[in-house]
Amino acid sequence: MKLLLTSSGLRNETLRQALRDLLGKPFEAANIVYIPTASVAEPGDHGWFVEDMNRLHGLGWREFDILELNGLPRQMVLDRLLHADVIYAEGGNHYHLARSIIGNDLAADFLEALESRVYVGVSAGSMIFSGNLTEHSADVIGDAADLHVLGATTVQPPFGLFDWYLKPHLYSPDFPERDDAWADRIAARADFPIYFIDDQTAIRVSDDRVDVISEGRWRFHP
Repeated sequence: MKLLLTSSGLRNETLRQALRDLLGKPFEAANIVYIPTASVAEPGDHGWFVEDMNRLHGLGWREFDILELNGLPRQMVLDRLLHADVIYAEGGNHYHLARSIIGNDLAADFLEALESRVYVGVSAGSMIFSGNLTEHSADVIGDAADLHVLGATTVQPPFGLFDWYLKPHLYSPDFPERDDAWADRIAARADFPIYFIDDQTAIRVSDDRVDVISEGRWRFHP
């Protein structure tokens, strides 16, 4: 399994090269499927969404597919995932993305696809792999409002691959409250490991190996 879990997409050459290395071939020879599902649950201006999609498209893929997980037949979703070399899940509301995967019975299909493909997550798309993606972590992290806006009080992790939790956008100008003091407060009440990463950083998972690649800053609280 090969995962590149970013905060804000492929923002720098270090992250882009990490994806090339995981992919094992040039972008021009690869198909990518772009999943916007998490973004549709976010209100307000979506300029950030357009910017990231344009940045990604500009890398020059052989084929650039867009796949919404809700409302399509399960087999069609699986076929589109299996047709891609890279599965790219955009940011937004991670609870909506997790609930979409579970609600459409797609968790096993995703894991099947990830056996031989590379997954890139952006923010919400990076957060869905933790076994600690629950209503408890929502209270600990302080984003329960993102769950409640969906009319939900509970959430089930779709994969539960890791015990650690990933929290993106550390030091981001778009989230000015996410400074060291903010991270310290969360870490002090958390009973699970947390990676805090900035928008120039990613967690790379290659089979059983997990490491951090970055042109920016990050913190880990075990």
